[in-house]
Amino acid sequence: MSLVVQKFGGTSVGDADRIRAVADHVARTRRAGTDVVVVVSAMGKTTDQLVRLAADVSSVRPDREIDMLLSSGERITMSLLCMALAELGVDAMSFTGSQAGMITDTVHTRAKILEVKADRLRAALDAGAVPVVAGFQGVSTDREVTTLGRGGSDTTAVALAAALGADACEIYTDVSGVFTTDPRIVPEARKLARVSYEEMQEMAATGGRVLALRSVEFARNHNVPLHVRSSFTWEPGTWVDKEDPTMEQAVVTAVTHDLSEAKVTVTGVPDRPGLAAKLFRGLADRNVNVDMIVQNVSIHGTTDISFTIPEADLAVSTEVCQGLLPLLEATGVISDDDVARVSLIGVGMKTHPGVTALTFETLADAGINIEMISTSSIRISCLIRAGQAEDAVRALHAAFELA
Repeated sequence: MSLVVQKFGGTSVGDADRIRAVADHVARTRRAGTDVVVVVSAMGKTTDQLVRLAADVSSVRPDREIDMLLSSGERITMSLLCMALAELGVDAMSFTGSQAGMITDTVHTRAKILEVKADRLRAALDAGAVPVVAGFQGVSTDREVTTLGRGGSDTTAVALAAALGADACEIYTDVSGVFTTDPRIVPEARKLARVSYEEMQEMAATGGRVLALRSVEFARNHNVPLHVRSSFTWEPGTWVDKEDPTMEQAVVTAVTHDLSEAKVTVTGVPDRPGLAAKLFRGLADRNVNVDMIVQNVSIHGTTDISFTIPEADLAVSTEVCQGLLPLLEATGVISDDDVARVSLIGVGMKTHPGVTALTFETLADAGINIEMISTSSIRISCLIRAGQAEDAVRALHAAFELA
């Protein structure tokens, strides 16, 4: 019998009616002869509400207690869904992350999965039941409850699909698939039937909000086919799997944008070996993920080093850089959160010259100045002013005829 993992996001299980609709879909899948493992997120805005509640209670919020608090949201959903399945005559069993065997490292609020011990889920499947797993959470090697960070339920689903050898992992959300860009900005954006792992990784890393980056990385590493679908229409969506070398690829597949970026510049750094290493080691030791990096040409023996980081890490990044000024013999730190990243993604870029030229010409014609540039074989990213992000998306989407 085939096996599929179905993951339902917060909007898909936002209230009692939605949970009943999900239960009906799971039941129909099961009755069609397919084994199902379900992964659920917290209902609607439950996680955000819990975060606000924690802030209302105390200004001191230890990460261990945040994980204990936030992991409760998914547990509510899993129990309610099992009850809804029981109403339909489907045997179901709920499992927390720890009960499902999600073993993580010891980093609270952003733990990484180390191992999946899925014995209890296999036993439930063998007994004819539908396992319903709380996403976003696990248990550390120190036997502490941990959470996986934003988008962690996607990662849970893919990890379980890999461990159980599932035929596919279906990610149900409030959109019908992966589009050439955000349809709220460009209404004529087109739904893609298929995207490669590599393209989806770049899209997730540069502002595409359909899938979490870590889940796509996990799927690629373990060769898990993903199917992004709508839980409101149940129509076929977008498949994410290996690139097909026999197919002619579009030059550009999608345009993404990310408003959650920030830029930090360390000024007046002496131009000698080792100082940049000390700067980025200090940031790495505080779990800051650095993306774009630009070092200016040395003038009078000093240089400026600029880099981008998630806006959520701006305060700690600025703190680290300020603390390193004496060691770096630098003159100052400048932070800027009024920036956005706009990116073009497509495996066809590998074999089509002129993409970079058209990108820069398009942005110049729109009066948009580029502050930083980052590229890979299938991506071009430009850092621009945040207020110009939507104009840039529209212009690039039109220039590359993605509608």
